Amino acid sequence: MRRSKLTLYIFIALVVGVITGYLYNTLVINEINTKMAAAEAQIKTIDARLVTMTDTTVAGYKELNIQRAEQVTIRKANDAAREDKLVGFNILSDIFLRLIKMIVAPLVFTTLVVGVAKVGDIKAVGRIGGKTLLWFLSATLVSLLLGMVLVNFFEPGKAMHLPLPDSHISTGVQKAALSLRDFIGHVFPKSFIESMANNEILQIVVFSLFFGVATAAIGEKGEVVIKAMDAIAHVILKITGYVMKAAPLAVFGAITAIIAKQGLGILSTYAIFISEFYFSLLILWLVIILAGYVVLRRRAFTLVNNIKDAMLVAFSTSTSEAAYPRVLIELERFGCNNKIVSFVLPLGYSFNLDGSMMYMTFASLFLAQSYNIHLSFEQQLSMLLILMLTSKGIAGVPRASLVVIAGTISMFNIPEAGLALLIGIDPLLDMGRSATNVLGNAMATAVVSKWEKEID
Repeated sequence: MRRSKLTLYIFIALVVGVITGYLYNTLVINEINTKMAAAEAQIKTIDARLVTMTDTTVAGYKELNIQRAEQVTIRKANDAAREDKLVGFNILSDIFLRLIKMIVAPLVFTTLVVGVAKVGDIKAVGRIGGKTLLWFLSATLVSLLLGMVLVNFFEPGKAMHLPLPDSHISTGVQKAALSLRDFIGHVFPKSFIESMANNEILQIVVFSLFFGVATAAIGEKGEVVIKAMDAIAHVILKITGYVMKAAPLAVFGAITAIIAKQGLGILSTYAIFISEFYFSLLILWLVIILAGYVVLRRRAFTLVNNIKDAMLVAFSTSTSEAAYPRVLIELERFGCNNKIVSFVLPLGYSFNLDGSMMYMTFASLFLAQSYNIHLSFEQQLSMLLILMLTSKGIAGVPRASLVVIAGTISMFNIPEAGLALLIGIDPLLDMGRSATNVLGNAMATAVVSKWEKEID
């Protein structure tokens, strides 16, 4: 009963947030947005004139640069003013996300150590790990391929007809470096404390695996550590229960801020792209549930029903991390053995972000279509494989996918300036893919539990 009430409160918060955001946008933010749009239009006009000028020493060139700097200042001032007006709503979601992030790192560490130590020998850890990674890699490939097939079928970018931009225009989105050294640095921690402080889930997972195996290896002495870790994990899960009570407020704040900032117009401007992406996510949901049904039978639907609160939280806050503690609790209630949940779920948050995977191919190829850049089937496949590698260990936080896309599209001569098309609507898209990530990880954990015969 309590769970269904939380779902109801979160849904009410969503609806009230949209209405409040629309009213706030109309009455308070609209004037600021108008000034920003005017400044943006002036900057584009000046940029177009600057490109045509060959002699940079003439007075006219300097005058245009001065005018451009003035318009940039106006835009920045209004942007700051807009953020000030929205700070009250943003604080609501920020507090909730900070509290969740406070829980995630110690929860991953304690539960994974207990999980690995209870599994016992390295052979068992390797067996469960092998099955888990097999599912993760299969799910990742299916998500990327499905995104590639559907974006080629729908061709949402064809209607954009964008001219290729000047190479010097920056997007402000930092690229994800595609180097083996950086990837290794992202996986192996140099300091466990630093990994905990930065919520580097993949590094925490690596340390926890070593710690869990070592705890199991020392036998009787390790029992004390396992009991202590188990107790700490239960304390943190109790804290999670308190924090989750604030979820409806966080949802209200996050949704209100997005709609107030962008207006309901953001929904109609990119309606085709947004609707086609969400339809693609729906197909991915069906694929994930069908794959789960093959192993779990009808219980796959029960699991989806159980985790709907967690998915709503991930949807509303645009981060799958926010749902982690809740998913952990629901999987244990579902009947999955604690040691499997503690082992598989943290790995999933680094290796199995199905929604983000689909979005990466969908968005990258959408940008190519928008600029009328034709990519052959071979090029699309190589992009898919690069995304598969660069995305591993990506944080389940807002805008993380954009960073990976920024680092990948440049390899295929797709203008990075195109990311500006996605930045505005990214919060709306992030909501859907975060909820999908939660579904994918919960289903993976339940399936591995069933394979290991560790499910009630």
